[in-house]
Amino acid sequence: MKRRYILAAVFILSVILSGCASKQEPPHLTQPETEAATLNERETALMPEEKDTILSETIPEIRELAAATSLVTTLRPDWSPYFGELNGAAVILDPEDHTFKIYNEDLADTRRSPCSTFKIISSLAGLESRVIIPEDSFRTWSGETFWNDDWNRDIDFPSAFRTSCVWYYRQVIDDIGPEFMQDTLETLQYGNCDLSDWEGHRNNNNSNPALTGFWIESSLKISPREQTKVLERIFGRSSQYSSDIRSALEEVMFLQESSDDTCKVYGKTGMGKSSGIVVDCWYTGFADIGHRIYFCVYLGKTANQNVSSTKAREIAVSLIKDNYGCGNRIMP
Repeated sequence: MKRRYILAAVFILSVILSGCASKQEPPHLTQPETEAATLNERETALMPEEKDTILSETIPEIRELAAATSLVTTLRPDWSPYFGELNGAAVILDPEDHTFKIYNEDLADTRRSPCSTFKIISSLAGLESRVIIPEDSFRTWSGETFWNDDWNRDIDFPSAFRTSCVWYYRQVIDDIGPEFMQDTLETLQYGNCDLSDWEGHRNNNNSNPALTGFWIESSLKISPREQTKVLERIFGRSSQYSSDIRSALEEVMFLQESSDDTCKVYGKTGMGKSSGIVVDCWYTGFADIGHRIYFCVYLGKTANQNVSSTKAREIAVSLIKDNYGCGNRIMP
């Protein structure tokens, strides 16, 4: 019976932890997994107290695995006043309470291009691979005039992150390379993990090689709910990344104007266009409110509405301030 519980636990955990896979693909059960998942009548008839005893005393391996993958409760608050007529979704993951708070769940589970929110990941990979060295991170401007004046200069890592300088990160990502980047995405279970359009040729809004890539309206996609899980894997208590790397990221993500002693907000905006029309806007990050929560606000294409990443950020800050009773209230 012990063997069967272990097999059942392994199967369930493999389903929970599997990343970078299509959500439509049903799990294929091997014979041992099928046997473990369909326990005999005597075992399934055990009283709850007996099952707890077996799991916690007889099979400590399962107890440890269960603790690492605690079930998360999903709450569905009505946050429509924050969005008005905007087509959007919001997710807040609170690991302390083991809860997701989700507005517009269908959209929250729809994968879209991450756009410049991916600079969190490319910065992480750059820091880990030493492609980005914070104290020596300047890159030389080519002299090409870009639409954003902040990009028309030699620029370092903090400034490139805060101004969302695409040409800087295009160079960083090329220096990181596909193999290391793929490993990073698979480790983080980042959406569909699809780097196939490395150069960004699928982007129909911009053909400039310095301003395109797989993360901008191209092959890579992720959902708002997945964004919060990825951030928890990077910045949570079980993070595999060094304190130096996390500190460097936190420094550039810090949103000073919306933070105070009771609530510190960290995040990154993102915006993507298709044929000149804004189709994806993001603000994703985390907040320290006595403990750490992870959030994502997404806005999609909305007829006759001003959709922007700035608006997504305003909504995110308001949701955090209003729902967690910290800081000064900022309305969208």
